[in-house]
Amino acid sequence: MQYGICNLSIVPLRVEPSDSCELVSQVLYGEIFKVLEQRKSWSRIRLAFDKYEGWIDNKQYLEITEDAYKNLKSETHKLSTDLIEFVQDDKQQLYTIPMGSSLNGLQLLNHTFDGNSIATKQEKQNLIKTAFNYLNAPYLWGGKTPFGIDCSGFTQMVYKLNGYSILRDASQQATQGQALSFIEESEPGDLAFFDNSEGIITHVGIIMEDNYIIHAHGKVRIDRIDHSGIYNVDKQIHTHKLRVIKKII
Repeated sequence: MQYGICNLSIVPLRVEPSDSCELVSQVLYGEIFKVLEQRKSWSRIRLAFDKYEGWIDNKQYLEITEDAYKNLKSETHKLSTDLIEFVQDDKQQLYTIPMGSSLNGLQLLNHTFDGNSIATKQEKQNLIKTAFNYLNAPYLWGGKTPFGIDCSGFTQMVYKLNGYSILRDASQQATQGQALSFIEESEPGDLAFFDNSEGIITHVGIIMEDNYIIHAHGKVRIDRIDHSGIYNVDKQIHTHKLRVIKKII
């Protein structure tokens, strides 16, 4: 088994080993993973944080030893909290990194970092404050940063920046936590899930106070939520059908 670390800012994770294939997620700076299969130009990997799998370009990561992987995996996550920052290598070259990048591998990569970071679990009430940092970020299928993010990438990163681990996709996140019977039982930071006409969960957002929800739909935006689902005030229609509300923490 081989192991790797992302040494660049935002690396595409694709469904198949081709630059033209679907983006399923992104590997942010400092994330570590197992290499499940290696080809000439591409590798199929499994991320340590959420076990998500996909294909990454071999030019966009560095191989590390099993011991280094295990050591980094056992550490408490230290994450960059600045919207955008830089790390510097031993040749004085700068690398841009986005909010939510992992800083645990700095010594391994021989990089230095002078920005703001966090390494402790935060109170649940801090989730909404973190979510506001992504407000108006454009929707991007597979995205995980303020420069492009999808609905479940948004919820995952907000939770991650507060010290909590949830899975990558909305349907996976819906398997976690405790289901609530009514919106009235929810509190800010709980997750609301929405399904399509076939009953498949396709969307997730974060509950706010006073029946509002923040979610990624076109962009990260704030809408109303009721027992039917998400009500878009701009369009004056319900855009998503409520399936379940989950208390994760």
